[in-house]
Formats: sequence, C-alpha cells, structure tokens
Amino acid sequence: MTALLPVFVLATSLITAVLIFILPERYYRLRVSLNLAAAVLKIVLVAVMIAGIANQVDYEFRYELLPGIDLVLRADALSMLFAGLSSVLWLFTTLYAIGYLEGAPNRSRFFGFFSLCVASTMGIALAGNLFTFLIFFELLTLSTYPLVVHRGTEESLRAGRTYLKYTLGGGAVLLVGVALMYGLVDQTGTMTEFAETGTLSALPSEQHFTLAVIFFVLIAGLGVKAALVPLHGWLPVAMVAPAPVSALLHAVAVVKAGAFGIVRVIYNIYGVEFAWQLGVLLPLAILASITIIWGSLRALQQVEMKKRLAYSTVSQVSYIALGACLFGPIGTIGGIVHLLHQGIMKVTLFFCAGNYAETLGIHKIKDLDGVGRRMPLTSIAFTLGAFGMIGVPPLAGFISKWYLGIGALDAGMGWVIGVLILSSMLNAGYFLPIVYRLWFKPKQGPWPDEHIKAARFETHGLLLWPTVATAVFSLAAGLFAAHAWSPLSWASLIAFREYLP
Repeated sequence: MTALLPVFVLATSLITAVLIFILPERYYRLRVSLNLAAAVLKIVLVAVMIAGIANQVDYEFRYELLPGIDLVLRADALSMLFAGLSSVLWLFTTLYAIGYLEGAPNRSRFFGFFSLCVASTMGIALAGNLFTFLIFFELLTLSTYPLVVHRGTEESLRAGRTYLKYTLGGGAVLLVGVALMYGLVDQTGTMTEFAETGTLSALPSEQHFTLAVIFFVLIAGLGVKAALVPLHGWLPVAMVAPAPVSALLHAVAVVKAGAFGIVRVIYNIYGVEFAWQLGVLLPLAILASITIIWGSLRALQQVEMKKRLAYSTVSQVSYIALGACLFGPIGTIGGIVHLLHQGIMKVTLFFCAGNYAETLGIHKIKDLDGVGRRMPLTSIAFTLGAFGMIGVPPLAGFISKWYLGIGALDAGMGWVIGVLILSSMLNAGYFLPIVYRLWFKPKQGPWPDEHIKAARFETHGLLLWPTVATAVFSLAAGLFAAHAWSPLSWASLIAFREYLP
C-alpha cells in the first residue's frame, strides 16, 4: 500500500482534471464539489505521507519504461515540503478561483487545466529521478499555457507565446543536460536517482570538468522557470493572466518547480559537498545574488501592482537558490524553508491584488490611496505579506533571511550579508509606499466600478477568506517557527539528513 500512496496523491488532481474536462459548462455545483473534494483528499494523503516520512517510512512507486530508465515516484522529506505547500495552496487557490471566476465563461476548461497543473506540480515534487522530473516539468509547461492565455485577448495570446518560447526552450536545455548525464555517467540509471547526498562523487576525477559543464546545463534549463536573470523575461509578461493563475505561477507551481529542481540537482544528484568541491556553487550564488538585486530594482520601477509583485518574485525565489549554494546546514535550512515561506507570502499578495482589481477595479498602485479603510482585512493581509517579504520579525520572511545570513557567515561567504541587507532595503522601497497609500493617504475621488460591488463587505467571501487564511499562515510560520511541525523544523530535518552522512 505504501508504494501506491505517491500514485494516489498524483491521481487526485489528474483524475479530477479529466472529469472536469468532460463536464458540461452548466454543471457548476458538481465541478466545484469535485475540485474541493480532490483538494481536501490530497491534503489528507500528503499529511499521511509526511507523518510516515517523519517516522522513516519509505514510499516509492517504480515502473520500468526502458532498460535503465524508470518512472519513479518517491516521497522524501524535501518532496513532502514541496508537496505539502502545493496541496494546501491548491485548496486555497481553488476557493479563490471559484469566487474570482463567478459567472465567467469557459470555467470547465480553466479548472481542468488548473487541476492538470497541480498534478504536474505534484509529479515534480514526487519525482524520484531526473527522467521522471523532466516528464512532469514539461507537462507543467503545457498545462499552464492555457491558463496564461485563458482570457483569449491579443495581449494574453502574445504573453502566452512569450511564455512558451522561454519555457519550452528551457525544457529543451534541461533535456540536453539529462541526456548528457545519462550518457556520460549512468548506463544503469542509478546515478540519476535522487539520493539524500548524491552519488556522483564516486566518479573518477577526469570526469569532474564534464560534470561541472553538465551542472550548468541543468541549471540553465531549470533557471528559466526559476526566473534567474537573464532567463526571467516571461514572468512579468505572464501577469496578464487572471489573479488565481498569477498566484499559481508565482507561489505554487512554475517558479517553485524551477527552484525545487535546482535544489534537487545540488543536493540529490551532485551532493552539496561534491558540488562545492567542483566549484559550481559560487558562480550560482553570484548569479542568484544578481537576480535578487536586479528583480528588486525592476520592482521599484513598476506602476502596476501585479507587475511589481512579478519582479518581486524574480528577486525572492532566488533566495532559495542562494541558500542551496551556501555550504553548510544553516544556509540549507534558510533556502529550503524559503521555498514554503515565499509561497504563502506571495500567494497572499496576489490574492490581495486580485481583490483590489475585482472589487474596486484598481490595477495601478497610485489608485490605492485610502483603500485600507474600504477593504481593511484585505489590506491587513497585504501589509503582513509585504512586511514578511521585507523581513520584518516575527513574520515568515524574517526566519528565512535570518538563517540565510547566519548560513552565509558559517560558509565563509560574508558578502552575502550585504546582498541580504540591500535586498531588504529595496523590498522596503517598493512595498512600504503601497502600505502607506493603503492606510495613510486620503481617498482621491470615487473608485472605479465602486457602485457595482460596494454593497459587499470588502469583497466576495471566496476572495476574502483564502486571503486572510494565507496571511495568518505567514504570521504563524514565523511566530511558531520553533514548533515541532513548523516549516522551519521540517527544513531542519531535511538539512540534518543531507549533512549527517
């Protein structure tokens, strides 16, 4: 039974996608029930597996496709961190999307691809080797494209073409890296398995240069979805998508898949100690640092809310890659825990942006004056998310940055402290003016379309309560960081298992 649990986790959203695709558009209640039932079931299954992993239970499904090439679904501590994030945020994003798309056309198509996107993300989380990871990595591209172009406007179609150019190109590069890895070192498939400390260190030294080249090929392929500079161009363009899709791209699926893949390559293919010996971590740390500063500088220049948040994602996701490059358990904890912390904070911010747009028709930052008094709960949620991104204690973002800073000192990379300080100052530079407008500037004239939805308290309940819930999680992840089941404790478990051998 334990071997089939990863399959069941994957099947909850995959089967849901198929059923929704064949449902007529008018079957609204059945479609909603299928979505929510599958999301809740997935959380239950993932929770069972998390408890099992904590007690050293093995969950692995393996199917041989070709000699030496297996389709492998396996649960470990790192995969459960990503799967837990994806399953919980899928539920909240589904609730939000139901409210956001109320009365909109083509909802069966939207929720079908929405579920297929989550299935792809869970496949990435549970992939047990590079081959399986590659399959779901490409499936994620194909399942998210229809969501990006959902509105069908010329602008969204143009954004979709840009999205495909980047992500399919990145997938092709990743395929080359995987093929090189199999061809050079792995005739049996064992060395491309995701192992807790990697296996490549056993190879002879004359192959080390080639392994370093393959490392950067793999990172280039993964770096597109992880939005590393200069491979990030698709992300701000894709903001024409509906707010639930933006939340999915930034907090749950695409950029997280790229960052998660980078962590997998460093820790579970190469092994962090061997990667450090090869000298490949320092260049990646420098690239991640450049991305952190560049994304923040570009965010400062944006006048539209969603584009400012998009460039913020470019910056914030690279904390994960930076933490992975800090040789030592403390830096590892900081990078891995930010995988989850950034997700809950960023989904909160995109939910807030969607609430402002749907309720008051506000898309530009300059129109947010006084909105905190009209939409106080949404604005409190935005304030918590923004302060978390800046790194204000005791929010989740502070925990990530604290461990990254201590980890940098522990690894002898003190210059990273300067990157973190500058980044936090820039974060404050593009978030605090929004918070100031929300709470301290007087309202300037009537809000667009206010007469349509002014009778509602704040906004539609399905838009408001997921926003409040994820904001509370952002606060709780910091306040209860020392708790045994906190994201920080789970990240510590991952680092412990990585470095102890």
